[in-house]
Amino acid sequence: MPATRRFTVDERRARLAGRHGLAAAHRAADVVEAARCMVCLHGTDPATIFLSAQARVTGMTVADLECALYRDRSLVKHLAMRRTLFVVPRERLADVQAGASDRVARQERRRMVGLVEKAGLQRNGARWLEKVSSQVVEALSDGREMTVAELRREVPLLDGAVTYGEGKAWGGQMPIGPRVLTVLSAAGAVVRATNAGAWTTSRPRWAAMPAWLGAPIEPRSEADGTAGLVEAWLRAFGPGTDTDIAWWLGSTLTAVRRALATMKAVAVDIDGRVGYVMPDDLDDVGPVAPWIALLPALDPTTMGWKERDWYVGPHKRDVFDTNGNAGATIWCDGRIAGGWRLQGTGEVEVQLLEDVGREARQSIDAEAARLTGWLAGARVQPRFPSPLCRRAATQTP
Repeated sequence: MPATRRFTVDERRARLAGRHGLAAAHRAADVVEAARCMVCLHGTDPATIFLSAQARVTGMTVADLECALYRDRSLVKHLAMRRTLFVVPRERLADVQAGASDRVARQERRRMVGLVEKAGLQRNGARWLEKVSSQVVEALSDGREMTVAELRREVPLLDGAVTYGEGKAWGGQMPIGPRVLTVLSAAGAVVRATNAGAWTTSRPRWAAMPAWLGAPIEPRSEADGTAGLVEAWLRAFGPGTDTDIAWWLGSTLTAVRRALATMKAVAVDIDGRVGYVMPDDLDDVGPVAPWIALLPALDPTTMGWKERDWYVGPHKRDVFDTNGNAGATIWCDGRIAGGWRLQGTGEVEVQLLEDVGREARQSIDAEAARLTGWLAGARVQPRFPSPLCRRAATQTP
């Protein structure tokens, strides 16, 4: 498929600024719109959800997001692409389930069955998993919310643990209850409902998905779900390569290319590589006023592409760990210019990796002060701190 249009790095950065709600003139109206503009928000770190939303919604409060998650249920925590927890706009759940979560559920079932059989806990792991899954769903079918501990008391089959890393310093005992809930959540049978802890921690109460939403997730074919997600990604992150999309989706190039053909995506030139956009999305978006953003670890913008040189430049080893997990970042006009971390005093510390100029530095310092105030002393400990953050921590007296 020949490329019909060339997108410069500057144009890709301008698109990112507007479509991701990061430039001041393009902020999202509310937390649901903030999630929609990113397809969904990354939720591995509980605090990331809130920090990602507040970076895109002027005046957002913790209560605003908790209301969308737990009262309105317009946003739903769901295990999806790459076996990662996301916060998904409710209307996108059907595509996510069919295009990503069902695949994760199949993988998790196989892993769970093998785990309990290898550990000698069950002779027939598949039969046991079917039985315990049915009992969990039945326990939650009346609309109750229960913690893992409460579920274990009601469903004794959830009790038990397996040993991992035997003889290794990092080894230990892994309870099987949470793993069963991982399988069921990926399958769309149960959902992380309200949180029993503060917004910076993850202590979910579990509910049956149909009871939580008022209806089961609408069934959809895998091909339709994949096509829906590919279109959503292109509108939020495009142009990008099929490699970018396959990585983000956690799927295969074959499935992605089939979806691109279904959506009649247009091939374009991005720095000599073939990228794709939707056929009605070829217009130049125009320049964007200078902007900065302080984004949390694992923010969906930072994690949106596999091929990242055009926005991370020489700083990849400073802000991404060896597994590709991004730490907290400072963005300046569509590129990563450094990172930030929370000091013991509760203040946001700026960690620039390049000279951004006086005006940009003043804006970054002002944003750091604003974020410090927004956090109001809350302790945010990223699960995957960047190498830059770890180096600073070892140098702190």
